[in-house]
Amino acid sequence: MTTPLPLDPIETASRDELAALQLSRLKWSLAHAYENSPVYRRKFDEAGVHPSELKTLADLARFPFTTKQDLRDNYPFGMFAVPQDQIARIHASSGTTGKPTVVGYTARDIDTWAGLVARSIRAAGARRGDKVHVSYGYGLFTGGLGAHYGAERAGLTVIPFGGGQTEKQVQLIQDFKPDIIMVTPSYMLSIADELERQGVDPAKCSLRIGIFGAEPWTNDMRKAIEERMGIEAVDIYGLSEVIGPGVASECVETKDGPTIWEDHFYPEIIDPETGEVLPEGEFGELVFTSLTKEALPIVRYRTRDLTRLLPGTARTMRRMEKITGRSDDMMIIRGVNVFPTQIEELLLKQHALAPYYQIVLTKEGPLDVMTVNVEPCPETAPDSAVLRAAKEALTYDIKALIGVSAVVNVLAVNGIERSVGKARRVVDKRHASR
Repeated sequence: MTTPLPLDPIETASRDELAALQLSRLKWSLAHAYENSPVYRRKFDEAGVHPSELKTLADLARFPFTTKQDLRDNYPFGMFAVPQDQIARIHASSGTTGKPTVVGYTARDIDTWAGLVARSIRAAGARRGDKVHVSYGYGLFTGGLGAHYGAERAGLTVIPFGGGQTEKQVQLIQDFKPDIIMVTPSYMLSIADELERQGVDPAKCSLRIGIFGAEPWTNDMRKAIEERMGIEAVDIYGLSEVIGPGVASECVETKDGPTIWEDHFYPEIIDPETGEVLPEGEFGELVFTSLTKEALPIVRYRTRDLTRLLPGTARTMRRMEKITGRSDDMMIIRGVNVFPTQIEELLLKQHALAPYYQIVLTKEGPLDVMTVNVEPCPETAPDSAVLRAAKEALTYDIKALIGVSAVVNVLAVNGIERSVGKARRVVDKRHASR
């Protein structure tokens, strides 16, 4: 029996010890941003605050927010706080909705990041001698290299596959027998489909742990993946503007929401409309301030992720409730706020339907129309009474429980495009209809 990997001492330190470390590091981070980033110097001056005025953690609320637009306005390197010759690596978002957001790392930042992902992998239940199959994309996206360096730091064997080539991925999973897979939950479903296509029971493959991130997913999806794959499925959270994967991660012994690695990232929850800091336990928008980053310190970054802060359980550090929606993912359908994960949760209750879906938004005159495209499970007979009942039940549940009418459209098996990374859950054609 292999032994679990040891924890970092700070993971079980007292709240007082953690708060003292946070305050010390926060003072450094604000001063570093002000002294070395013209963007932050201007933002702080315009807000009438100075790093020297931070005396308590609560004083952070006086400092201005940072948004994705700030990074885009200063594209590509205007947010960096160290000279170019100290930048060891550059990553960037895809830029599908505008200019990409560019982030830089010093050698120390890379070292910190690797340590945090290693901590996350340990929290997921990794053991000495484990092999990690990395199916996150490599390149400018932070997922692949972030997972890779973290697994190596944890002392594990890395299989650096990346995304795509599902048939080959499955072949290597059977041949190399990895213990852990790091991948998006939607692509895990594609891998499970391919295992079954090749005549392999997914629950009997070598995988013991799945570390899933890069897109919101529900606890119902966790249950479905765990039952199908025979694994422990845990949530890893991060975003490139803050550092990448490894900002927070679930602990396998509780699986009750990602533990935030608070010794490196200070969290707040704000009212997304007013920007007011909300009391602990209130639901709102997650905001992060980096405590140790050198190349790109980030102050009160508005993530747009909606959650709440909860007390620590498996670790001293606080948890956040599982992210199931983003303020910029929210659809407004005839005045009703709808998140894709609400549709996912209802879909997974219909056992005749597969866990694949896509929401298409169109207009009929002045009215919004939401079509939910789904698929039958392969074993469900087309045009069967069971399939018709599942379609009718899903249509009813969306209306009754979410409060908006939807057209449920059952496609053929494999009728919805399979994701090799983040799934495209929503296709909004309303503006094109004008």
